[in-house]
Amino acid sequence: MAARATSEADGSASIGQLVASIKDDLTGLVRDEIELAKAELKQDAKEAGLGVGLIAAAALLGLLMAILGSFALVYGVHALGLGLGWSFLVVTGFYLLVALLLLLVARGRFGRISKAERTKTTARAAAHALKRSSNST
Repeated sequence: MAARATSEADGSASIGQLVASIKDDLTGLVRDEIELAKAELKQDAKEAGLGVGLIAAAALLGLLMAILGSFALVYGVHALGLGLGWSFLVVTGFYLLVALLLLLVARGRFGRISKAERTKTTARAAAHALKRSSNST
């Protein structure tokens, strides 16, 4: 490093020394950028992990709420005069109808998927153009 500083002070650095200096500077810059990216990704991973944990806790509470709400619904139907077994059956049937409705809506949504037709078309056109240009040269 001392030889480099001396030759730069003289202004008589050779091209090889300049290229080596540039290489060292770029290598250091790339290493620093990689370290920065690692630090940022580590912090992002921590935040994402915390977010996933909170979502899991909310999902568990939502599941418990659905179960307790179902029991409340069953006992509400039972209070209307229907037997307890029949009340459970009515609530189960209601959930079955909701599930079937959701499946039908999902099926309709999947039917709208375009399968990336525009991307396939443009990729084929680009490949064809590259093939033509390589054949003409």
